[in-house]
Amino acid sequence: MKEAILYKKIDVQTVQCHVCDHRCVIKNNKRGICGVRENQNGMLFSLVYGKLIAEHIDPIEKKPLNHFLPGTFTYSIATVGCNFKCLHCQNADISQFAREQKVGSAPMVPGRNVQPQEVVSAAIKSGCPSISYTYTEPTVFVEFALETMIMAKQKELKNIWVSNGYFTEETFKLIEPYLDAINVDLKFFHEESYAKICGARLAPVIETIKRLADSSVHQEITTLVIPGINDSDGELTDIARFIAEVDSNIPWHVSAFYPAYKLTDKSPTSRFTLEKAQKIGLAAWLKFVFI
Repeated sequence: MKEAILYKKIDVQTVQCHVCDHRCVIKNNKRGICGVRENQNGMLFSLVYGKLIAEHIDPIEKKPLNHFLPGTFTYSIATVGCNFKCLHCQNADISQFAREQKVGSAPMVPGRNVQPQEVVSAAIKSGCPSISYTYTEPTVFVEFALETMIMAKQKELKNIWVSNGYFTEETFKLIEPYLDAINVDLKFFHEESYAKICGARLAPVIETIKRLADSSVHQEITTLVIPGINDSDGELTDIARFIAEVDSNIPWHVSAFYPAYKLTDKSPTSRFTLEKAQKIGLAAWLKFVFI
């Protein structure tokens, strides 16, 4: 457990978190939407600092990143928790753990206790030129991620986030000097879909993508194409045109949905639909569209 960054006191017993765009107002002994940031007597704490739930070596293309250190492997880490509650989450067992696995009045927070230098050493020992903060949402474990990123940079390792893009400008300013690449999930292009399926808003994600495009951070974007939800020609065209307007060189990954978690009434995405999305992206003058 570690005191959180980027929060302010509302009153003696109430705080507001400024790490993600929910900007949760959290009363004493309560947690934010992510389930892993808790107000204890007017101080906000990260309950997942150094508590890794996943550590793996992945091909960087799995993130997916196709234009950053291609052909290499990346040391991937995560804690439990997420600031989204996506109905179709493929990692719901860890991303939603803090919401769904309860003991007494509060969820337990599992994970292996690890220090930032241990992650950096493991990445070096494994021969990985980068560390990826992934699987769940790195914003919710930003305290641990940031300390690891600083140490990684000192050892000439690259830092990668795989993110829903829902972090605040304040968070971005903290991580930007150490962040080398990111893949942002642009899940939908309608506010209603973000609200209903993810419990979030589209607008902050749009702003993050624009902010990243104005920085030196390498950015790629992924859209999971879900039949009957965001697979219409109109929505795919809107997404592709938006990305092209920001920067036509940003690679766009269109990936296949498979029924998972609480969204099991939809069919898997067909190859035909993904090829349609790719054609739409290229027609919108995107230079790189990957299935």
